[in-house]
Amino acid sequence: MANTSSRTLRLLSLLQARRYWPGAELAQRLQVSARTLRRDIDRLRELGYPVEAQRGVDGGYQLAAGAALPPLVVDDEEAVALAIGLRAAAQDAGEGIAEATVRALAKVVQVMPGRLRRRVEALSAMTVPAGWGGAGGGGLDPALLTQLAVACRDSERLRFSYTAADGRHTERQVEPHRLVALRRRWYLVGYDLTRHDWRSFRLDRLSSARGTGTRFRPRELPAADAAAFVRAGIDQARVGHEVEAIVDAPGATVRQRIGRWSTVEDADDQRCRVRMSVDDLDWAVMALVTLDADFQVVSPAELLDRIHDWGHRLGRVRPAGPAPGASNGPVSTKF
Repeated sequence: MANTSSRTLRLLSLLQARRYWPGAELAQRLQVSARTLRRDIDRLRELGYPVEAQRGVDGGYQLAAGAALPPLVVDDEEAVALAIGLRAAAQDAGEGIAEATVRALAKVVQVMPGRLRRRVEALSAMTVPAGWGGAGGGGLDPALLTQLAVACRDSERLRFSYTAADGRHTERQVEPHRLVALRRRWYLVGYDLTRHDWRSFRLDRLSSARGTGTRFRPRELPAADAAAFVRAGIDQARVGHEVEAIVDAPGATVRQRIGRWSTVEDADDQRCRVRMSVDDLDWAVMALVTLDADFQVVSPAELLDRIHDWGHRLGRVRPAGPAPGASNGPVSTKF
């Protein structure tokens, strides 16, 4: 069983993680008796944490908002995640918020133990920010981020498992160069010793990273910087589609609905030709369907296949049963 101090910190961490804990469940998580749990709760109150208790057989505990702000207890991974989030916010914050964010970051880093501060400093030094706008991305593992940052800083070769976009799993040995934060995703740029070429790896597809203990002499990156290298790779991998369709609707109507994303040419008073460049054919299907008009696909042939696939899936949709308390009147679905 953990000693009293570490158990108290664990209790505080649990109370901060969830709004309300049943007493029995909280005692079980801490592997203590109900009586010991009550003593630990009293100890937190003496330290200034306002813990509210609900009496009774099904009673429990929750951490209430207090008049004063007691010390916030976080574990190593949470502390690093906090620093990462504040640094990203400072880079992307608006005027008036950025200054406060930087002050908060400075306070967090200042009170960190040396081992954590070195990890965060390595992450800052080895990361090339490339803008946080755009679509959201995959998960962010602070422990992995700092591990990779330290490997970049120390020029230590890494081994890891990687899952490609098509689902293939491979083992890689890489000389890490820099981390890049781009479009709310993180990438590792490094020299792939298996492919004998530079590569960028999305961190949400990377797992089981481990250092080899082997140092290397850094190579020259074939790009202006790591961010430019990642952008070039994304642009090269992006598959575009040129879509063309004849729509049985006046050009003015079609322009009003999807004119921002397409080129519309009048064929006659009742028809028009629509052209658009898309990265995803599903987007083209949605755009054409929203016109609420018949249309013919000119190109590409894959678009017609995608439309038929949508039709089959939508044709299988059936109305759900009535919700509890709802009327049993008729429900119809038309496609």
